[in-house]
Amino acid sequence: MICNPYEIIIQGITSNGREFRPSDWAERLSGILCTFGADQKLSYAPFVRPMMHENVRCVAVDKQLEKVDPRVFDFIMTFARDNDLRIVDCRSLLSEHYADKPAE
Repeated sequence: MICNPYEIIIQGITSNGREFRPSDWAERLSGILCTFGADQKLSYAPFVRPMMHENVRCVAVDKQLEKVDPRVFDFIMTFARDNDLRIVDCRSLLSEHYADKPAE
């Protein structure tokens, strides 16, 4: 599965088709909610995670974050809008993904 149907995907592509820089933007943005575990490894929060989709860096944002922490959700969405990044509901990506597959 490329993403969860309850997620919003922020794609690292601007409206004019340019790749967003720096190249680690998705990890940086997702890192605002990450923690280090007892094993000293970085763990992303369950609501925000970096991902790749069709060789494009993305950030998956669980829609529950809007209820759990509206300020963080607003910060992330404002970041995406201010940087002219494409925002897509995961359900549309899943629909595209499965529409491209041949019937079995």
